Amino acid sequence: MGFFEFNAYLCELMALILNIETATTNCSVSIAKDGKMLALKEYDSAGYSHAEQLHLFIKEVLENAALLLSDLNAIAVSKGPGSYTGLRIGVSAAKGLCFSLDIPLISVATLSSMAHQLTLGESDAVVSVLDARRMEVYSAVFDAGFNQVKETEAKIIDETSYQDIINSYKTIYFIGSGAQKIKDTLQNDTLEFLVDAVPSAKEMCAVSYQSYSSSNFEDVAYFEPYYLKDFMVQKPKLKK
Repeated sequence: MGFFEFNAYLCELMALILNIETATTNCSVSIAKDGKMLALKEYDSAGYSHAEQLHLFIKEVLENAALLLSDLNAIAVSKGPGSYTGLRIGVSAAKGLCFSLDIPLISVATLSSMAHQLTLGESDAVVSVLDARRMEVYSAVFDAGFNQVKETEAKIIDETSYQDIINSYKTIYFIGSGAQKIKDTLQNDTLEFLVDAVPSAKEMCAVSYQSYSSSNFEDVAYFEPYYLKDFMVQKPKLKK
């Protein structure tokens, strides 16, 4: 194989992935090359401004990375659980780009990528928790190697919650918008809480590259977000 042929071969192996995270209040977009982030744009607003900002953020990160849409090798999107509207916006944008560019779609579990914000000791665990209704959270548990050790679930928080996890690990980190409910309910010196953390496209970079390397792609036509619970439309109260 000659020099120019080898360079062409390396280019084929290179992965430029656009990552989209809209599962919560944080509208976040990144571009990564072989799992290393090149550009990031995000804005966390309780007003859920994703519909107005997402495509602007995509344009901005492409410009910051000096890339074109046509340079991308794949699109990755956070699949949930999370906000119904936020997930729909992110997934719709990702699928549209994949269709138009004819490139693969990668889905990244929201709670898994959020767990990667932490550096854990060998005997530690992290519980990613997103706030739901009343005393409920969306929850998933990961060990120090970020292997999921408990299934993703909608969990009601009380004094007995996570006792099996607490008894099995040295330190347990609760990360995400649901962590405050747990902090207010559970009292234990082995627990740490990161209540202000939100999912970000920054942590998606390495995770989506792993999926790309193993050709773990979604069917663009049929892929749907993981809502965990059916979306319920609340009817307005009748005026008396």
